[in-house]
Formats: sequence, structure tokens, C-alpha cells
Amino acid sequence: MAIPSTPRPLCHGGDLDAAGRRFGAPESGWLDLSTGVSPHPYSVPPLTVETWRKLPQQNAEAALIEAARDAYGAPADASIVATPGTQAAIQALPRLGRVGRGALGVAVLSPTYGEHAQVWRAAGHDVREIMSLDEADQADVTVVVNPNNPDGRVIGGETLRRLHASIAKRGGWLVVDESFADADPKISIAALAGRPGLVILRSFGKFFGLAGLRLGFVLTDDVIGDEFQASFGPWAVSGPALAIGRAALADGAWCKTMRARLADEARRLDTLLAGAGFSVVGGTALFRLIKADDAARLHDGLARCGILVRVFADRPTLARIGLPGDAAAFQRLSDALSSL
Repeated sequence: MAIPSTPRPLCHGGDLDAAGRRFGAPESGWLDLSTGVSPHPYSVPPLTVETWRKLPQQNAEAALIEAARDAYGAPADASIVATPGTQAAIQALPRLGRVGRGALGVAVLSPTYGEHAQVWRAAGHDVREIMSLDEADQADVTVVVNPNNPDGRVIGGETLRRLHASIAKRGGWLVVDESFADADPKISIAALAGRPGLVILRSFGKFFGLAGLRLGFVLTDDVIGDEFQASFGPWAVSGPALAIGRAALADGAWCKTMRARLADEARRLDTLLAGAGFSVVGGTALFRLIKADDAARLHDGLARCGILVRVFADRPTLARIGLPGDAAAFQRLSDALSSL
């Protein structure tokens, strides 16, 4: 059965300005656990003055694309488009081509990241938020977030392959948002990229801890890739982002070490939360989803301790908590939870 698609205002994590206006400025500064961005940023390599002065160059973009192809395991014939953040790609999707304006509309596997349904509706598409992929065949476009935000639900690669084959047979699209897949690459279906009607979104900033860089990728077929490229126009990604993204994606040793570190810290966070009396009900290596009797009360109590977490207006018993990042931050969270 489809979930009622009632419009609702969307709020996101990371808005420290709004938190400061509401709760005041913490003496020790904010500990922001609301975004799902890694607390361990990649060390930005030194950049030449020319990288800042010149317009982004095609050879630099091509080098970034090939680094992304290798890092994600995408085939040589897949179209990869660099974007100024995954959110920009999500915003552009509903305005491409004719897909989604057919009689069947758009299905978003829910509950999930609210922007997906929001942007398709805003562009005039008929959107249904569905609870099961059994309903995906009743749509022109199906959107799946994998792993899901915020509960970490994972749809197996073979299931997605079969779903895509069914959708593509009638000229539809399967959109798979893999923004949180970097910490566990085996979840990704990037090896299928390039097949007609398959659109895979990848985020750079979350895993590499550089969300301010605003860099993302679309892995797709040539037709959709050309539409994306045209929608963003020239110089969509800055020269510094091209250089930093290429260096980070090519650093396989760093990625391997960071995946192990994030997994260890996620387990440590589980132990801390369980010790504080909370049930961990989902998540990824970058965040945990917990059940709370009153998530809003938990949010406000932690905010008064200078710690920002993510809560959901439509799910009042759930809160998402990112990784604290170091021993002092873990202790700060532990102390705050104990004081509530």
C-alpha cells in the first residue's frame, strides 16, 4: 500500500546556525553528530595557485572521472558525470527528459531521505512513497536509497539488478542513491553502471569528511549522462574540487584504513548507546539510528550540552547519531547522555 504523499517541510542536519539561535552558543563549541559526515576528513593536498585562478580544465575533470571509475568499479563504457554535490544531482533528476511524466509516475521506497520525493513533486511529477519494492513495477521511475538513510536498510545487488531489468524493459528508470555506500563497497551496484535507465548517485563528501567541497557523481548510460551534463553546463565542479577529489579517490590505502576505522568506531558507538539505555535499530558505519521514548526531548537535552543530533518530525521515537570521532568527543557524548 502506498504511503500518503502529504507535503511536509524538510529539515536537515548540520544547521549549527539555527541550533545556536535556539539553544545559544556552547562554551566548548558544537559537537555536530547530525549529518552522517565522517569526522575524519581526508588531508587536503596542497594546491597550486593556478588551480584557484583558472577555470576548471577538461583534462582535470577527465582525470577525476577516471579516478571515480576505478574507485567505484564502474565499467569503461559507463557515463560518469561529476556534479557539485549529490544534492545537485537529486535536484536535476526530475527535470531530465520525459521519464516520470507517464501514467505511472514516480515511486520512492520509503521512509527515506525526504528530498527525493520532494524534488520530483516540485517538478510536477506524480509521486508515491511505497513501502515495498513489489510496488516498483507500477512506476515509470523508482528511487531507492541504498544503504538507506536513516535506517541503514540494504537492498541486495541481485534484487536491484532484477528490478532494473524489469523497469528498463518498459523504458523506465531505476535511481539508486548510494551516498552512504563508500564505507561498505560491496553494497554498490556500480559494476552495472551504463545499462540503459540505471542512474546511480554517489557522494564524495560523506566518506571523505569533506562535505563543504560539494562534489558528487552520477553513474549512468550515455543518453542520461549527456542530459545531466547539459543540465549542469560548463564548469559545474570547481578546480580545487577536481584536484582534491581525484587525489582522495585514488588513495586506495587511505580508503581501506578508513573503512576499518569507521567500522570500529561504529561498534564503539553501539556500546556507548546501549550502555546509556538506548536500542540501536539501524544505521551505517557513519551513523546509528536509535529508538527513544521522546526523540525531541533527547535532541533538546543534548543540544543544551552542545551536541547536535538528528530527529524526524514524522518519526518522533527515532534519532540519528553520527560518529563522535575521537576519545574526547565520545566521552562528551557519554557524559551528556548520563546527565539527561
